[in-house]
Amino acid sequence: MFKLLIFDWDGTLIDSEARIIASMQAAAEALGHDPLPQESIRNIIGLGLPEAIRALIPHIDEPAVEQMRLCYSQQFIQRDTTPAQFYPGVEQTLQRLRQRGYRLAVATGKSRRGLNRVLEQTGLGELFELTRCADETRSKPDPQMLQEILAETGMGAGDAVMVGDTEYDLEMGRRIGMGRVAVSYGAHELERLRRFEPLTVIHHFPEIETWLDSLGTANESMSGQGELS
Repeated sequence: MFKLLIFDWDGTLIDSEARIIASMQAAAEALGHDPLPQESIRNIIGLGLPEAIRALIPHIDEPAVEQMRLCYSQQFIQRDTTPAQFYPGVEQTLQRLRQRGYRLAVATGKSRRGLNRVLEQTGLGELFELTRCADETRSKPDPQMLQEILAETGMGAGDAVMVGDTEYDLEMGRRIGMGRVAVSYGAHELERLRRFEPLTVIHHFPEIETWLDSLGTANESMSGQGELS
């Protein structure tokens, strides 16, 4: 039975894809870079911002990476005039999971400033025991942020599951032997996610609660069989 549930943010809990794409395209245009295709930007969602910029604009030098990072952040904030929209059922499901005793955490490619801003907007920061952002540790798919979460909570990799919509989420979980749940409605196509052998795929966020319940039923069934033998 898992005790710690670690969630990606963008594309898993919150529907921010269109805002990310528009902000990145506007930043590239403002700085005179070649136009960035929508699909290319979808591919880098989940990475830390510097890593994403380097992937999108090959051969870019470090001063230009920082310039692009700042411009993207400005563009994103300009578009951040309405509250972030959670996917259907996210808020209610997270609240139920917390009430049932699950420990909740976030591992995200967002900056600390960006995550704090959206947690304040939504008022859900109190649901998460701790959070890790790409600018305070190594970017996904390096598993360092997961290792830090495990260390702070005193959990082992077998006690936790990583829930995400990109291959970067699932790869960092696989690197340390942590269970993985794939989200089909986010940035990366399901075929890409299946390569990382997720324990299950959820197509609507509340399905994670049903899946966790099924694990408890299976464990109880196995326990019962053991008592009869």
